[in-house]
Amino acid sequence: MNFTIKEAALVVNGIVTGDEDLVVSKLARIEEAEQGDLTFLYHPSYEKYFSTTRASAILVKPGFKKTREDLTYIEVEFPDKAFSKIIIQYYTPELRLKDIEDTAFIHAEAKIGKGVAIGKNVVISAGCRLGNNVKVYHNTVLLENVEIGDDSVLYPNVSIREDCVLGKRVIVHPNAVIGSDGFGYNPDESGKYEKIPQIGNVVIEDDVEIGANSTIDRAAVGSTVIKRGTKIDNLVQIAHNVTIGEDTAISAQTGISGSTKIGNRCIMAGQVGVAGHLEICDNVILMAKAGISKSLKKPGYYFGYPAKELKVSHRLEAHIRNLPDYSERISLLERELKKLQDQLNKNH
Repeated sequence: MNFTIKEAALVVNGIVTGDEDLVVSKLARIEEAEQGDLTFLYHPSYEKYFSTTRASAILVKPGFKKTREDLTYIEVEFPDKAFSKIIIQYYTPELRLKDIEDTAFIHAEAKIGKGVAIGKNVVISAGCRLGNNVKVYHNTVLLENVEIGDDSVLYPNVSIREDCVLGKRVIVHPNAVIGSDGFGYNPDESGKYEKIPQIGNVVIEDDVEIGANSTIDRAAVGSTVIKRGTKIDNLVQIAHNVTIGEDTAISAQTGISGSTKIGNRCIMAGQVGVAGHLEICDNVILMAKAGISKSLKKPGYYFGYPAKELKVSHRLEAHIRNLPDYSERISLLERELKKLQDQLNKNH
């Protein structure tokens, strides 16, 4: 879609320097942009591309030094967020699924709202309730009594097991599994594992997004709960009876063990591991590969395994890197001490 710089600036409330009638044909990263593209610059590590970018226009922070006269500039407080607004305004993909395919199986007891579109080979079981304008793409399976809120989108090959509830505007990406059995077993007297029936469900509140190949287990009893506005990346495992707070973001390959409670507005970077039956308070940021072995009751940044407050963890890491030097210095001190001890013994 084409638009002018003036139109883009109105979307983001930006100030234009240069040709406001310039027509933009595409959005691109600063290092990949071509003539006719709009790009953005927000992080110092990308300033090295400014002198060579082939973009026609660029979003920058107020006061940025405009040393290239061949570029048109849009000044905004947060260029990265402004870039996202322009993507949403002009490039939000149209969901083309419109009708109910003949190959879909919809049980007679299922209730389907207005404007629902259902793709090929979808199975919707008895007791399911789909709100208005829900889109269910190919090969998705909804077992008994699943409830889907208005304007939600289920992409291909999603599986949602019985009794699970999804709120409004929920997005579930391909191959995600919601409501699979929790990992619950008890060893008997001989050490053989007996399966504990998992009779709860999963409740996903409004405006949650779930990445491809992620899995959210049903509760043993009660509910596994993902609260409003939380965003889950690809390849995330959330175990039974976990509760995730509002507006929390969870990156790929994170695993959260059973019955743990995560607060609101938390961030979990890639490959974070959380032990079971813990509580993490609001506004906690867990750095990549952090291992959480105890409850965290103080907001802030945590890193390492076991995870510690970031400043403490960085000090420890610095000492670990210096261990070879410490070892040499200790050996030298030991040799000097031995010389002094030998000298004292001779004097006596």
